[in-house]
Amino acid sequence: MPSAPPQRPITRILIANRGEIAIRILQSCHELPNPPTTFALYTDNDSTHVTLGRPHHAIKAPSPASYMNIDYLIGVVKQNHIDAVHPGYGFLSESAEFSRRMWTEAGCMVVGPGWEVLQRTGDKLMAKSLAAECGVPVLRAMDQPTGSVQDVRRFAGQVGYPLMIKAVDGGGGRGIRLVRSEDALENAVQRCVSESPSRLVFAEQAAVDGYKHIEIQIIGNGKGGVKHLWERDCSVQRRFQKIVEVAPAPVADRTVVAQVIDSAVRMATRLEYLGLGTWEYLVNVHQGKFFFLEINPRLQVEHTITECITGVDLVKEQLLLAQGRQDLQGIPSGNADQAPPHSASIQLRLCAEDPLSGFSLSIGKVTDVQLPTGNGVRVDSHLSRGGVVGSDFDNMMAKIIITSSTFGDCVVKARRALEETKVVGVKTNLNLLKAILTDNTFASGEADTRWLETNLEGLVQSGEQLASTTDRLDSSIPTLSLGSSSRAPASAPSAAPFRKGDAWTVVLEDPRTTSPETAKPPAHHLAIERVTRNEFPDALIADVSYTVPGQQPQSYKMTLNSTTASADATASTHRRGDPGNKTHIILPMSGKLVEVLVEEGDEVRENEVIAFVKQMKMELEVRSPRAGVVKWAIKLENEEGDDVAEGTLLVELEEENVQMPEIRARL
Repeated sequence: MPSAPPQRPITRILIANRGEIAIRILQSCHELPNPPTTFALYTDNDSTHVTLGRPHHAIKAPSPASYMNIDYLIGVVKQNHIDAVHPGYGFLSESAEFSRRMWTEAGCMVVGPGWEVLQRTGDKLMAKSLAAECGVPVLRAMDQPTGSVQDVRRFAGQVGYPLMIKAVDGGGGRGIRLVRSEDALENAVQRCVSESPSRLVFAEQAAVDGYKHIEIQIIGNGKGGVKHLWERDCSVQRRFQKIVEVAPAPVADRTVVAQVIDSAVRMATRLEYLGLGTWEYLVNVHQGKFFFLEINPRLQVEHTITECITGVDLVKEQLLLAQGRQDLQGIPSGNADQAPPHSASIQLRLCAEDPLSGFSLSIGKVTDVQLPTGNGVRVDSHLSRGGVVGSDFDNMMAKIIITSSTFGDCVVKARRALEETKVVGVKTNLNLLKAILTDNTFASGEADTRWLETNLEGLVQSGEQLASTTDRLDSSIPTLSLGSSSRAPASAPSAAPFRKGDAWTVVLEDPRTTSPETAKPPAHHLAIERVTRNEFPDALIADVSYTVPGQQPQSYKMTLNSTTASADATASTHRRGDPGNKTHIILPMSGKLVEVLVEEGDEVRENEVIAFVKQMKMELEVRSPRAGVVKWAIKLENEEGDDVAEGTLLVELEEENVQMPEIRARL
């Protein structure tokens, strides 16, 4: 039996993915010389990619878990006589089992390098072994994976700290922990084991300070023909999750980068690699050192910046290679020691999360979005016309890609692009991205893998200050109305034209008083003295003067923040908690409520787990802040869980309590 299905023409293709990458793949399919019939999956509240990508056939999947259900996908393929599947990235894109079973059980190929290569590259230890065979430097690591803390502790005794603990089958920043001392080892190993599908991890020496994360884009024809498309610098990371990527790497001396490129080509040639793949390294440019990390045998999130500096449609080339194209003559790759293309590109990941609350997931209905345009600006997004950010999938809303002639020009253009970006309905990391671009270390190209984590708190605060400055400038711009109404649409950013000097009279009447003889109460008075943040209805911060009848005016800082969660959460019948009611235990973040462990009449102990909330792929425990008797508990409306907003009432106790519930990750 062959290790991969034969390369052959594609007539009917299933895109087994969602979001912006499903749109990207559909677009390239439609641009092929002989476009295949396209099929795409979607689920409730997640169908924007079907609308924008315009597949020939849209198939509603039973649940979000369907993207990971091999049996279900094989059934879809058989029922619709599909001969190829493109897995995109994430989900099953690196699954050797998926690739093998799809071919052996359904006669359908999965676009990629084949299951034998997937099996060898998907396991990080096997990939390190291949690197060693090819004479590529690797960090000293454990020989065998383990689930035992003691095994890792013995290895630490041999090589010392710092160590990197890694799940053998992790990815996307999951299953990875940096350990600098013995007292942090046990917890790190346990967390990595819990995030590993196989529950197996290994440890390796850590190369951290001064090292950049450099990755090489490889493309191969499956017959030993291999080319590179230069490198990307992905050093700006938080918890090993990439946030900003740059191509090519902004380094003055390319000597060590050329060595890295050569090593990746050697390894890919040994594998007779087919299609797209990314070889990842830790590189210390100043010391001239590099170490191989891993291979990602698939399309990468950051493939866009390589496309922008080379002019190559990577997805289209991937599809052509899967159909049997042998030559790589259309790939404009040069020798590793030559200068890369005379252009630079930056990708910024705009994500639905709140940096001011520990980067907690922000779910909700995107009521309005404004994405940048102009020369050198590309945006890949499934939410360009709005939509819903839920708790089932990745929280990336858009990839903003900026290209210019130099890295310096690119940074300036990116700053302008972010000033044009607005999102209403959910919180985002937009202000943090602005702060990263204005930081001198990033702008000089010197950011390493520890830079963002080390400076995160300061950058978050800097981003908020930048936003406040921008809001003050925006508030001074007069509003121009060209229609019969002076108001902008309610969903637009800063829709209500709040300005300094705006004032209102406020009359508060008791609705239970119906007698016409009763005189109206005296009016209160509210006036805006200064607007510091105007993103209403998402947020409004202003200095106000408030006058109670018979008293002198008082000055206050007024802060309004939307707590909308999602279309489902907004429409649900769940009660909102009252922060002023001391008996209420209120959900402190948005997410999918998947399990409630208490009901009316139960006795709850202090610190007892009372519910589980899912944010993306992590389940979080909600613990009771004290002992008490449950007077009322929330009921789930759906078997798979309910999208709930921050502030939803979880439990009402019979005794008073003022503490916030504790949140922990479920191991």
